Amino acid sequence: MTAQHHHECEIDLPTLNRRRFFATGASGLGTLALASLLNDDGLLASETPSHVTHFAPRAKRCIYLFMEGGPSQMDLFDPKPRLNELDGQPMPESILQEIKFAFIQKESARLMGSPRTFRRYGKCGMELSDLLPHLSTCVDDIALVRSMHGEQFNHLPGQLMMLSGSALQGWPTLGSWLNYGLGSESNNLPGYVVFATLGRGLPGGASSWSSGFLPSQYSGTLFRNQGSPVLNLANPAGMSRDVQARSLQTINELNRVRLQRIGNPEVASRMEAYELAFRMQQNAPELLDLSGETATTLAEYGVSRDEASQSDKSGFLGSYARNCLLARRMIERGVRFVNLFLSTWDHHSNLDSGLNRYTKISDQPVAALLKDLKRRGLLDETLVVWGGEFGRTPLGENRVNFKKVTGRDHHPYSFSMWMAGGGVRGGQIIGETDEIGWGVAQDPVHVHDLHATILHLFGLDHKKLTYRFQGRDFRLTDVEGNVVKQLLA
Repeated sequence: MTAQHHHECEIDLPTLNRRRFFATGASGLGTLALASLLNDDGLLASETPSHVTHFAPRAKRCIYLFMEGGPSQMDLFDPKPRLNELDGQPMPESILQEIKFAFIQKESARLMGSPRTFRRYGKCGMELSDLLPHLSTCVDDIALVRSMHGEQFNHLPGQLMMLSGSALQGWPTLGSWLNYGLGSESNNLPGYVVFATLGRGLPGGASSWSSGFLPSQYSGTLFRNQGSPVLNLANPAGMSRDVQARSLQTINELNRVRLQRIGNPEVASRMEAYELAFRMQQNAPELLDLSGETATTLAEYGVSRDEASQSDKSGFLGSYARNCLLARRMIERGVRFVNLFLSTWDHHSNLDSGLNRYTKISDQPVAALLKDLKRRGLLDETLVVWGGEFGRTPLGENRVNFKKVTGRDHHPYSFSMWMAGGGVRGGQIIGETDEIGWGVAQDPVHVHDLHATILHLFGLDHKKLTYRFQGRDFRLTDVEGNVVKQLLA
């Protein structure tokens, strides 16, 4: 254990593990190929046994469906009849005085109702918008949280907060913490995989799946939708697998010398990355090949929807559906954390058409993912999380130079997210907002509470999963967070 590495989950490593094998080279056979053979034969111990939970876990894997931009909760998940009655009325001055907006002009701001129709679905009677016809068939497996709240009202700090527990760049993301605490179940794929279907992109870029100050081996790996699944994964023309193995052997020999000399854990991370990349070359292409999936499964997810739709020239319909299906294939193969980004739900204008478009992209494949996981017996141990960095305001956005008010501004003070599987008790609604959806009226759930609950579902105490950095023990929930016990099955 280094001076900067503190993890209350750790136990003593086995006598012969991968890192020690590479680091000592005592046998003189510290080659990548031999390590792979020994591992396949069960003779080289995995590092996974060095990770233990604090109590029995409910979840083993997580699929996080991140809706970049801030979906409008009162148009999707949180019906507000009173808001519709007050459409066009000003907000009380007492509320507006202490509130900051990204773009709204306070003096002329007016409440804006929703044109959406809500109905009750399932045995639980959960109310959802008419924009979510597919998800409405899954409500008895969903726990809908209507009382989420935070402090960040701009995209970058809001997304960083939701993904890493801090509004500042440089902190480890949720997937990194889970892999740090639990290890990876997969020998041939990263423990943390990212897929992105992007319009304008992500404000934080790679910070959205960074390991921050944790060792880089815990960073997310971005998989691409076209070409080689991971950049630089394929060999250059003319390089055989044998030549590559010998090249990597030499590189790791040099890295091993460097590790012994300076003891920097990042050198060990680099060695593990080379080894993993070597194995991924055979496994990643097969993973992305959907030819083995049935026609029924492909149709259920909507993988071929682009060809049938002349209106979706961006290709998002099929791209996002494909990513949802790939997420299932990933967790089947032991990937711990899969993050799917869909950009952008940032509807400052044209809210109605924007929501129509993005629910059309996501509703069918997300519902198909839930049903597919359940049908295969995977949902009980797979936590699925859906949400963005914040919600939208009940006020219409009257930005300067906007000829017409057709959208909503950012709103972190109350918004909705949902979770399913992985030890979550479905068929329930947690929390309430006030009659116009401005603030939380009952059972508030902060971002830190959400993170504490997710770690709890994986058998980890958020107060004990720490990492010492710059003289301080850091954790995902900083110095706050409470487990939302109502969410637990």
